[in-house]
Amino acid sequence: MIQLTAGWDESGGLADVHERILAGEAVDDVAGIVRTPILTSWQRCRSLGLVPDRLTLTCEQDLDLDGRLLTAATPVLDRLEAVLDGPPVSVILTDAQARVLARRAGDAELNRHLDATNIVQGYGFPESSAGTNALGTALAERRPVYVLGREHFADCMQQLACAAAPIRDPLSGRVEGVLDLTSFRRHSDPVMLPLAQQAADEIEQRLLEQSSKRERELLAEFLRTRQAAGDLVAPYGEPLPGPAPGADPTAPARPVLPIDPLDQAVLRETAQELIAAPHRVATEVVLSGGRTAVLFCREVCAASGEAGIVVEAAIAAGPRFRLPAPPVPETSRAGTPAIEVTTPSRGSAAEAATGPKELTGEHRSGMPRPGRRKAGRHEAEAEIRGPAHPPEGGTSAQASGQAPHTHAGLLLLGEPGVGRLALLARKRLELLYDASAGIGRTLDVTRTAQELVETVVPRFADLVAVDLPDAVLSGEEPVDIAEGLRRVALGAVREGSHLYDVGEKVDWLPASPQARCLQTGGPVLEPDLSRAVGWIAVDPGRTRKVLESGIHSLITVPLRARGVILGVVSFYRAEGFAAFEDDDLWLAGELAGRAAVCIDNARRFTREHTMALAVQRSLLPRGVPAQDAVEVAHRYLPAQAGVGGDWFDVIPLSGSRVALVVGDVVGHGVHAATTMGRLRTAVHNFSALDLPSEELLTHLDDLVGRLDADSGRIGGIIGATCLYAVYDPVSRRCTFARAGHPPPVLVLPDGTADFVDVPAGPPLGLGGLPFEPCETEVPEGSRIVLYTDGLIESRGQDLDTRLGLLRRTLATTRPPADSPEETCGAVLDALLPARPDDDVALLVARTRALDAERTQHWDVSADPAEVPRVRAAVTRRLRKWDLVEQVPTTELIVSELVTNAIRYGGPPIRLRLIRGHTLVCEVTDGSSTSPRLRRARTTDEGGRGLFLVAQLAERWGTRCTADGKVIWTEQPLPPDGPGGSGGAPAPPAGSSPRAT
Repeated sequence: MIQLTAGWDESGGLADVHERILAGEAVDDVAGIVRTPILTSWQRCRSLGLVPDRLTLTCEQDLDLDGRLLTAATPVLDRLEAVLDGPPVSVILTDAQARVLARRAGDAELNRHLDATNIVQGYGFPESSAGTNALGTALAERRPVYVLGREHFADCMQQLACAAAPIRDPLSGRVEGVLDLTSFRRHSDPVMLPLAQQAADEIEQRLLEQSSKRERELLAEFLRTRQAAGDLVAPYGEPLPGPAPGADPTAPARPVLPIDPLDQAVLRETAQELIAAPHRVATEVVLSGGRTAVLFCREVCAASGEAGIVVEAAIAAGPRFRLPAPPVPETSRAGTPAIEVTTPSRGSAAEAATGPKELTGEHRSGMPRPGRRKAGRHEAEAEIRGPAHPPEGGTSAQASGQAPHTHAGLLLLGEPGVGRLALLARKRLELLYDASAGIGRTLDVTRTAQELVETVVPRFADLVAVDLPDAVLSGEEPVDIAEGLRRVALGAVREGSHLYDVGEKVDWLPASPQARCLQTGGPVLEPDLSRAVGWIAVDPGRTRKVLESGIHSLITVPLRARGVILGVVSFYRAEGFAAFEDDDLWLAGELAGRAAVCIDNARRFTREHTMALAVQRSLLPRGVPAQDAVEVAHRYLPAQAGVGGDWFDVIPLSGSRVALVVGDVVGHGVHAATTMGRLRTAVHNFSALDLPSEELLTHLDDLVGRLDADSGRIGGIIGATCLYAVYDPVSRRCTFARAGHPPPVLVLPDGTADFVDVPAGPPLGLGGLPFEPCETEVPEGSRIVLYTDGLIESRGQDLDTRLGLLRRTLATTRPPADSPEETCGAVLDALLPARPDDDVALLVARTRALDAERTQHWDVSADPAEVPRVRAAVTRRLRKWDLVEQVPTTELIVSELVTNAIRYGGPPIRLRLIRGHTLVCEVTDGSSTSPRLRRARTTDEGGRGLFLVAQLAERWGTRCTADGKVIWTEQPLPPDGPGGSGGAPAPPAGSSPRAT
C-alpha cells in the first residue's frame, strides 16, 4: 500500500518545488516533500519544454476497439463498475500509447470534469505531451504509479487523484495498455493503487487465456485423429454424445474431465510442466477421493504445418467423490469450450507464476495435497485400458457406486517452452534485471543492502533480512564472519514476522541455517520452518511468533564477492506464497551474488574513503596557535562524494602579526589530500621567511609547477588555488593576495559587509603571471571571512547569486555581539545543505588591536653611546609592565641587536617592544644585509653576539622591509603574568555540530 508523506498536501511545498523546476533551479533538498518518481517525471517534463497551463493533446479516431486488449478487459471493467459503489471513481483503460479506449463509472460531477480535461475516448495522455499523469507516467516508468493533486504537472489535472498500473502481455512482457482509477483529490484513497494493480493482473490473465489461431488448428487436428465419442468422457462418467447433425464436428459439447475444479488445477499444473519439459514422459497424479490420473503427452501437427504438444489424462478407478454440479464453461467465438493453454486459467498473474493458491498446504476438504510419480509408457496404457471385467458384486460402475474404471480425455494443448515454467523464467529474468538496475546505486554499504530488500520484497519473498559483520560496515574484510553480525537491512510485508530488528546484534547458533550457510559457503533451503530445529533453537520465543505470523519456508544465501564471504541474506516466505523449492535456490543465489558485489564495492569505497579522511585530518590543523592578532573560528566539511583538498591555516608571524590562509586542490581522494598537505607545509616554510603575500604566492606557484612536472602530468595538481592574508594588530592593516581563489569578505563593526577587491591572480601551477597585493585598513572588531569555492558553488544557481547570499548573510550578523563561532554557524546554515557536494573550508577571524600601552618604540642614533640610554629606557618600560624577571635577558638582547645595527647597519635605526602573549623585541635599520648565525672559534675576538641572542630568545629571525630589515626576537612570558593572556584560541572543532 502506498504511504502518504507529509508533502502530500495542498500546502505550498509541492508548488514551490514545481516552480523551482520550471525555473531550472537545482532541487537537491526536497526529501520528504516530493516523491522520487514524481520528481524524476517533473524533470523529464521540464527537459521536454512542457508548460503546465498549456497541454498539447491529440485525438485519434483509429482505435482498436475490437482488439484483444479491450476484449480481455471488458469483463474486468464491468466488474469494477459494479463494485465501485463508494466515493465516485472513474475506471479508464488506455492502449500502449496512452490513448483512452474506454471510460467507465464515476458520477456526473467527476465525468464533467474529465470531459473538460479531455480524458475521453480517443485522446492520448503520454507523458511527453500531457506531463506527469498516472496514465503516461505508468507507461514511462513501466510500473504502477500514484499521482495525487499537485503532483500532476498540468494545472487542469491537479484536482484529481489517479492510480494506474500497466498491463503486460504475460508471455512477451510487452506493455499493452494501462488500467487507471481516477477520483477527485478529496476522495483519494491509497487502496486505489493495489485495486488498479489487481485489475491489471486480471486483464493480463484473460489475455493469456485467449486462444490463438494456431492453438485452434492444433485442437482441430487432434480431434480429427481421435474417435471423439469413444475416447472422450463427459463429467462424472456420463457418455459424451456425438456431434449433433450440422454442428461443428471439432466442437465437444461439454467439458471432458470428470473431476472437480481443485483436481483440475492439480492436473493443469502437472500438464504445464510436461509441456515445458524436454522429455515426454508419462506421469501419475494422486487425486482426491483416492483416485489416480495418468498424464502423458504427444506431439501433433496441423495441416498448416504448426506443431504442438497435447497432454491427455486418464482417470483410474476409485471411490466416487461427490461434488456440486460443475460450472458451465465459457465458450469461445467458434462455440467450442475455452481451451486451457499452458497456464492456470483462474486467479492473477502472480498465481500463474506460483500455482493456484488452494494447492498450498492441504485441500479445503482436509485431504492431503495430491502427489505424483512418473509412470512408464506400458503402465500408462494399462491404466487407460482399465480392468477387463467389472468389480465383483455389480454389473456396472454406476450400480456399484464406483466411478468408471477409466475416463480418458484431452487435458491441455500448448507448445514446447510455453507454460508455467516459461512464465516463471520470464518473471525471474525481470526480477534479475530490476536487481541489476536497482542494487548498487550508491557506494554506501547499508543503503546497498536495503536496495536488495526493496527489490525482492514482495516479488520473491515476504521477508528479507541482511546481516553483515561490523568489519564490513567500517570498510574492512571480516576476520571471523560468524562473530559480530549485525542486522543492517530488513523488509517485511507483515509486522512481527522477523527475529531481529535493524541495528541489533545477530547471534546464529551453529545448527541454524544461517550459520550452516556461512560455514559451508553455499545456500541452505528450509522448506518447512516448523521442522527446522536449528532455526527454532535460536530463540524459541521469537521463532514461535514468527511461525504464528505465517512464515513457513526459508532460503539463506551467503553474500560472497571476490572469494570473500561478507555476510548472509535470508529470504522468508509466508502464507499466500508457495514454499521455496530447489528451483528457487538459483534465483536466490543470483540475487545474493549481485548484491554481494555491490556491497563489496561499497565496502572498498568506505575503506578508501576512511583512509583518505584519516590522511586529510592528519594534515589539517588540529587547533589554532596562540597569537594576539585575531580571534578565530573555523569549519571544515568533507564532501559527500569523498575527501577533497581544501585546507585552512592560521600562522603566527613576527611582530605579533598573523597569516590567514585558505586553499583548495581541485579533485577528491588521497591524491588531493596528500597534495593539500604538501602545499600547507610549503606555506608554513615560506611564511617563516616573512615574505610579502605576493612573493609567497609566487614561490608557491613555482613549487606547484615543479610538483606537477614531476608527476608526469598523471594526476597533476593544476587547479590548486590559495588566498593569503597578513594582518598586523599594531598598524591594523591587512594585506591580501590570491591565486585563482574567491575574494574574501570584510565585515566592519557596524555590520557593513563587502568583498575585498583583491586582484584575481591565476591558479597555482600555471606560472609566468605575477600576483598583485591589496592592502586595506581593518578597524578593530572587524571580521575577515575566508572560504573555499565549495561554499558558494551550487548546481542550479549562478555564482553571483551565491556570492550575494553570502554577503547578505554576513551583513545580518550582529558585530561585535556575534562571535566568530556564531558567524560560522550562520553562514553554513544559510548556504549549505546537510551533505555538501564539495569540500568546504571556512575561516572567520575577528581582529584585535594592540594599543599604545602594549607597544613602545624608540629612535636610535648611530652612536655607540646610545646603547646604555636605550638599555635604561627598556628597563623602565619592562618595570612598568611588571616584567622584572625579563629585564636582564632583554637588556642583553637589546644591547647586542642595537650595537650590531649601529656597527653594521645604517640609519634610520629603531627599537620596538611589543607585549603580547610573548615579549617581542625588534631592531630596524636601513641595511638590507641580513646577519648569519655562526659558531665563533676560540681565537675569534667577536662573532658571539648573535649566537648569544639565539640562546636567550625563544625565537628570532630577520624580515626585509622596503627601506631595510628588521631583526626580531621573542621571549616567553610567565603563564600567570600580566603578559600571559594572549589571544584566545578557537574552541575545539567538535564544539559545533557541523564542525569536523
